[in-house]
Amino acid sequence: MFYGEFEHSIDRKGRLILPARFRETAKNQFIEKFFVTRGLDKCLFMFSEEEWRSQENKFKTMPFTRQQSRTFNRLLFSGAVEIQPDKQGRVLLPQYLKEFADIKKDVIIVGVSNRIEIWSRDAWRDFYANSRQSFEEIAEKLMDV
Repeated sequence: MFYGEFEHSIDRKGRLILPARFRETAKNQFIEKFFVTRGLDKCLFMFSEEEWRSQENKFKTMPFTRQQSRTFNRLLFSGAVEIQPDKQGRVLLPQYLKEFADIKKDVIIVGVSNRIEIWSRDAWRDFYANSRQSFEEIAEKLMDV
């Protein structure tokens, strides 16, 4: 659904414009609003409302008697915010989420199939540089059937 890597900047009013390709996908899929929350690896996760509800149902089944489940759910859901892009495809990210992901101005927006990830440019470059060498090794381990 969402694919590709795009470099954008936060404007002077604190808004982020979604890539044209993602706006077109959202339009074609009748997606009007998204949920953004703390992600993993120091990025933000952005889900369509439908995908958010699907993920939410999975997370709700995690046993709350386990400390790790409670911690994960607290951090994920307390960080979540519902956003609706304006007519130009801009969204306003809350300050606490920008601080979590160390986003100042320049960002990389990555399509990861069922979600969008929003990274600070520096964090994405570090992640990519540290991960690309092991891409084939990871693929071999994950795809070994």
